[in-house]
Amino acid sequence: MADYEPNMPFNVHAVLQVPERKTVKGTTVKSYRKQDDIFVSFRTFGGTESPSNGAVVVENTAVIETWYRPDITADCRLDIEGCLYDIIGEPENINRRNQWLKFKARAVKGGA
Repeated sequence: MADYEPNMPFNVHAVLQVPERKTVKGTTVKSYRKQDDIFVSFRTFGGTESPSNGAVVVENTAVIETWYRPDITADCRLDIEGCLYDIIGEPENINRRNQWLKFKARAVKGGA
């Protein structure tokens, strides 16, 4: 079996943001702080279509690969060129070798 190699170079700059939780008046408030600058490969495929209340909604999704880092988890965010992306699911540690990470991300949009 051949070893895994990323398909694209890690040439897209991203800012890793980790969550901080504080309790304010009995309510947990989640905010994000900058952890580190990282470089990733970033691919989008035109978004993911899904039905919602009888209408088709397109979510901006991306597949991201980068070097393995144990601090990149499912509740982190990436800031890529001013657009925020939430990590969907737990990042995959390819072949359990602690060398590469691969995960999906969804663009964070404003609104009600």
